[in-house]
Amino acid sequence: MNSEFLTALNEIAEEKGLDKDEVLKMIEASLAAAFRKDYGEKDQNPVVELDPETMAMKIYDVKTVVAEVIDPQKEILEDDAKKIKKSYKLGDEIRTDITPKTGTSFGRIAAQTAKQVIIQKLREAERNVMFSEFKAKERQLVTGVVQRIEKDTVLIDLGKATGVLFPSEQIKDEQYKIGARVKVLILHVEPTPKGPKITLSRSHPDVVRRLFEIEVPEVFNGVIEIKAIAREAGSRSKIAVTSLQEGVDPIGACVGQRGTRVQTVMSELGGEKIDIIEWSEDSVKFIANALSPAKILSVDLNEDTKEAKVEVMEDQLSLAIGKAGQNVRLAARLTGWKIDIVGQDLSGGDSSDDQGVEPTTESAGEKPELGQEPDDNHAPDLAEGEMPTEEQQPDETAAKEQSSETSSEEVSEHPEEIK
Repeated sequence: MNSEFLTALNEIAEEKGLDKDEVLKMIEASLAAAFRKDYGEKDQNPVVELDPETMAMKIYDVKTVVAEVIDPQKEILEDDAKKIKKSYKLGDEIRTDITPKTGTSFGRIAAQTAKQVIIQKLREAERNVMFSEFKAKERQLVTGVVQRIEKDTVLIDLGKATGVLFPSEQIKDEQYKIGARVKVLILHVEPTPKGPKITLSRSHPDVVRRLFEIEVPEVFNGVIEIKAIAREAGSRSKIAVTSLQEGVDPIGACVGQRGTRVQTVMSELGGEKIDIIEWSEDSVKFIANALSPAKILSVDLNEDTKEAKVEVMEDQLSLAIGKAGQNVRLAARLTGWKIDIVGQDLSGGDSSDDQGVEPTTESAGEKPELGQEPDDNHAPDLAEGEMPTEEQQPDETAAKEQSSETSSEEVSEHPEEIK
């Protein structure tokens, strides 16, 4: 190995971001193994040293002086050591030069070994760079191309790597076509000897969060904060939003003029319905908002058990519960409270129908913190019917019609997997 090899090594190390000293150590270890296999003797312990300036190679048989030999390759008795040099004592290291003479075939083996080590290090470096790049994008939305489909598992080309969209992370009944572009969430990235393993998701609540960050500048800039998301992928989501700037309507900004912003998000999710409600630190207010579009009479809280008893008029009961309990189920997840809904009949007595739902943990974000003074709004006004969800009706008859309409909606058979 000559100066040309050293120059090439320096250039490659700089270009690929490799540690030159680390590469040299690997080359030395590989050369020692090659020498031991084809040239060394059984009782030798070859150690290769490369001059970092000239790449000149020296090979030594290295042994430690001991009182009792356990490993003949690496150890030598004190008496035998003193035969070599009287000054040797226990613990000393004896280095005997066993470098092959110039012109032997080991020179060619050394060059080939060094080349293989460098190639190996380059591949490792590229894998590490790729892993770091995608690791930094965890919980971010990226666009990929459907590469192939294997037993309902979708492989998506992300450019430098391929991500995996398992059935559990897909939106129910969503169809994928080879060559189609699709937005996916990078759920998590793991290192493997063959490169990063990238798990993708379309059903995670953070997919909704990232889509709103794309479509709503106020969300992206932090003027509006998404405090919580409850999602049953492919069917319905509820998101709680709040404004951090006076004068900015968080619901109106997320809905957009004539509903354009929220409609864009819904289209990306295959028509999944989205309820946008205003978050409040006041638990009573927040729970009432979360049960929108139903009109709430009262909310009675038990702070110790984290349970809320909610009263609604009889004609609002089915609307508050939702088809198959979806509305109250999502509200419970969104707020973090167990919600019991009781219908109040027109004579003032409680109806016998009630619905109790316990919250489950959502991985979309923080559970809302409680305690801020509420404003005077209750379940949000959906801005002149711009929301694609059930519209609030001004009178009892309209509310009944809305309840009937809600109960006819198609609902996902199971909630998304909790991350």
